[in-house]
Amino acid sequence: MKMVLFDLDGTLLSMDQEYFTKRYFGLMTQKMAKYGYEPERLISMIWKGCEAMAENDGTCLNEECFWKVFDTVFPGRYDSDYPLFEEFYENEFQMAKDTCTIVQGAKEVIQLCKELGLRVSLATNPVFPATATKSRIHWAGFSEEDFELVTTYENSHSCKPNLNFYQEICEKLNVRPEECLMVGNDVDEDMIAKQLGMEVFLLTNDLINRHHKDIDVYPHGNMMDLKEFLINIQK
Repeated sequence: MKMVLFDLDGTLLSMDQEYFTKRYFGLMTQKMAKYGYEPERLISMIWKGCEAMAENDGTCLNEECFWKVFDTVFPGRYDSDYPLFEEFYENEFQMAKDTCTIVQGAKEVIQLCKELGLRVSLATNPVFPATATKSRIHWAGFSEEDFELVTTYENSHSCKPNLNFYQEICEKLNVRPEECLMVGNDVDEDMIAKQLGMEVFLLTNDLINRHHKDIDVYPHGNMMDLKEFLINIQK
């Protein structure tokens, strides 16, 4: 094993996804309403942009996919209003921190990986810009420098659960899937990495299991269980 890939939301950063999304959209629509953006139409556009990124065939970056959708819904506003969205992520978005908490034991796990000689990268679903991802990394008690790679919509050509997302990470890091461990809390989006040949570990503190799958087919547990798993796998 050479590389450990960590999900962020619900893995290294504890959050109620529904509560976070509601807060995030509320903050954005409150800011953008001042500039003529009707809240429901803006939220609908964001979901459409996320769908476009999820269906990205790899021919463009996720960022390009998202803003193409924006341009169809709000034609002619990209050039003038893109800076407003950047401002949002730098400022108002920070108030969503109150929906998240630090995961006990997460820092110790990252440290253990490095002590065991394992490389560490962040494989968060790249639907957010780097500014928002950097913020969430800080909310989790880490810095970008703790990770060899951080996936964002500016540097990724696909999203989870597309296997191309994991393949692209491997190519960037010059590792084979068989040399990687994917750690995450989402059965569908994170555990699918096993199909590519990766080892997987399912964190169950903020478990997302939309289709009620049998999680016993995966190594799983809390951060303490993950520590034991890492030590055993490197023996």
